[in-house]
Amino acid sequence: MSKTAAAVLGFIVFLLFSIPMSAQFSALLPNGNVYAGVSYGHLTDVINKQPYHGFDGSLEAFPFARLPHLGAVLDGSGFYRAGVTQYVGVGGFRLSNNYGNWRPFVQAMAGIRHVTSYGFVYNPLVLDFGGGADYKLPIKNFSWRLQGDYLHGHYSAISQNDYKVSTGPVWRF
Repeated sequence: MSKTAAAVLGFIVFLLFSIPMSAQFSALLPNGNVYAGVSYGHLTDVINKQPYHGFDGSLEAFPFARLPHLGAVLDGSGFYRAGVTQYVGVGGFRLSNNYGNWRPFVQAMAGIRHVTSYGFVYNPLVLDFGGGADYKLPIKNFSWRLQGDYLHGHYSAISQNDYKVSTGPVWRF
């Protein structure tokens, strides 16, 4: 894992455990969740499709009082391979609902991908469509997420159709 990825993951973990959970601060926190996990992707490096390992994290808020199943999402991920790094930052909406201990969701997001491949850098736009499910753990406010995403982008005239799968803990507040 690169130093940048370790720093981002460390910062997410720091935020996760430093937010006060007392009743006096509960009005400051919107309904939502924070997710940080590991990810595997089959991604395109300019024109070559290769497997990558990395991290994935997201922040979701439910700001719409009349639409309690619709959340606004910011998602970031990083993937690494010898000589190649890829970072994806997207934002959009997630639709979810509770069914017992399960909370399945679908999402649609758009953003940018930053690819550094052996000194060559490019930043194409990317569309991210995916879904998954959170399973409520016996630990209060925690779930486990399994998520899959399809990423579509372009480099010059070449379409890039990639996917990633991620898993990790979710903290609900």
